[in-house]
Amino acid sequence: MGRRGPLGRGAAVLAAAALALVATACTSQKAGDTGRGNDDGKTKVGLVTKTDSNPFFVALREAASAQAKKDSAELVALAGKFDGDNEGQVAALENLVQQGVDAILITPSNSTGILGAIKKAREKGILVIALDTETEPKDAVDATFATDNLEAGKSQGAYVKAALAGKEPKLLMLDGSPGGTVDEMRHRGFLAGIGIAEGDAKILGKESTNGDQNKAQQAMENLLQRAAEVNAVYTINEPAARGGYAALAARGRAAQVLVGSIDGGCQGVQDVKDGKYAVTVMQFPKKMAEQGVQAAVEFTKSGKKPGGFVNTGSVVITDKPVAGIDSKDTAWGLQNCWG
Repeated sequence: MGRRGPLGRGAAVLAAAALALVATACTSQKAGDTGRGNDDGKTKVGLVTKTDSNPFFVALREAASAQAKKDSAELVALAGKFDGDNEGQVAALENLVQQGVDAILITPSNSTGILGAIKKAREKGILVIALDTETEPKDAVDATFATDNLEAGKSQGAYVKAALAGKEPKLLMLDGSPGGTVDEMRHRGFLAGIGIAEGDAKILGKESTNGDQNKAQQAMENLLQRAAEVNAVYTINEPAARGGYAALAARGRAAQVLVGSIDGGCQGVQDVKDGKYAVTVMQFPKKMAEQGVQAAVEFTKSGKKPGGFVNTGSVVITDKPVAGIDSKDTAWGLQNCWG
């Protein structure tokens, strides 16, 4: 979640600006003693997601917009052109600083590449909160509201191990984007959960997919050419799982391979219900967005900053529960999914 050539700085700024989505609240309230806020008293919050098309980030953006309206704030939402577009996100942050936002919520595509732009924003007194993806180091932002991605990866891996029922794993891994904290944590967590060390011969192959369905399908097709005996697949997210499943189904191998994923989008839960993959680990982007906007509004009113890592939770979703792993079925999942 490979690499494309970097965007030119001017083009990146224009691309980011073209993706702006603005939600303006209905009423106004004067800012507190901090002296921040717009002339009409509204908090102005910037949101920068990895893309504007992935269902997870669509759900996150919609929840942030709804919360901003509820809290009489203004939201300006920008995004990278693709997962891994660090330069596009840097341009988006610079754009938001120029617009005079009070706070920025960001899901970093590159947990180290974005640090310079974040530092410049914070030096101007702007609150910066990471959503979904931690920066490296973690204290490069004021706070993080996210899934514990290491734990979510462990849950996926532990389920796949138990569902293999004693069979030795023959694993393929559809990873995300190089340099992403989420990608690294989920990958590492999965291996811990399934009980395989990095570099073990049980890992038959792995490829980056940028969390994209089409790239994941091509990656799986490539991997299957040299690892047809696969019996388990790790995927970074549900679009990657759908792409992996499509490649397996085209070879008539889908029924023999256990596919696990992470996200909890409504399409993903339906895919589990339909038997396309065995399990997904649901996360809660709505909580991340709502809590991020609330913290931004509080900061503008009182100067109070959030701090540290706030775990917004995860739940294993499957219709084939296994001993020792807490899970919910897809009926529950479809009632609580997003997207």
